[in-house]
Amino acid sequence: MPKTAPLPLYLKVKRHIRARIDSGHWRAAARVPSENEIVKAFGVSRMTANRALRELTDEGVLVRVAGVGSFVADRHAQAHPLRIRSIAEEIRERGHSHRAEVVTLEPTSADAALAELFGIAQGDALFRSVMVHFEDERPIQIEDRHVLPRVAPQYLHQDYRHATPYDYLVRVAPLQEVEHTVRAVVPDESVRKRLDVARGEPCLLLIRRTWTHGAVASVAHLHHPGSRYQLSGRFRP
Repeated sequence: MPKTAPLPLYLKVKRHIRARIDSGHWRAAARVPSENEIVKAFGVSRMTANRALRELTDEGVLVRVAGVGSFVADRHAQAHPLRIRSIAEEIRERGHSHRAEVVTLEPTSADAALAELFGIAQGDALFRSVMVHFEDERPIQIEDRHVLPRVAPQYLHQDYRHATPYDYLVRVAPLQEVEHTVRAVVPDESVRKRLDVARGEPCLLLIRRTWTHGAVASVAHLHHPGSRYQLSGRFRP
C-alpha cells in the first residue's frame, strides 16, 4: 500500500487549536497560545506557528490584536452581502452541520406586491416554499421563496431536506442578475418562534430577487436572528 503523506506541521497546529475551540475548552474571547508558546509546545519553527495563527485568523476562527495576542473569535454566522451561495454551503464552511425543515411547498398566486416584484399580473401562478435552516440544530434562517413556474417547472417536486432551493435553481435557472435589499425588522410571532428569538428582538431580513433569461426567476425573503447573524464584506472600488 502507498504510504500516506505526513500532515504538514502548520496543519497539526491548526487542528489542535480548532479541536480545543470546538470542544469548548477555549471559548469566545479566550486567549490562545502565542507564536513563542506554540514553538516551544510543538517544536516547530516560528514561521510554522505564524502560518497556523494567520490562517485561522483569515478563516475567522481567531482574532489577532497587534502586541497583545490571538483570541477566539465570536463566530456569529456571517455572509457576504454580495456573494450568492447556498446557506448549507455557508454553514458547512464554518465547520458546522446543516439541516432544513420544510414548512410549506405549494402552488400559489401573486398578490399585488409579488406581482410588482416579478413584473407579472396579480393572480398569476407562482410556486412557494418556506423552510427553516438549522446550524448545529439551532435555527439560523427562515427562507420564504416564490418562484416563477416557467423557469423551474419541477420546483415543487424536489426534496429540499437534502439540497437547498438555491442548489436546484442554479442548475435549472442560471443566475444572470441579483438584487439585494437588507432591512432590520421586528419579526411576527410565527417567524419569532421558528427562529427561537426573544419577543422584541430584531431580525435581519434579506430580500433577494434573481433574474434568469431576462425574467425574474425568484424572490426570497430570508429572515435571520439579529443576535446570531451578520452580513460582512470587503469591497474594492
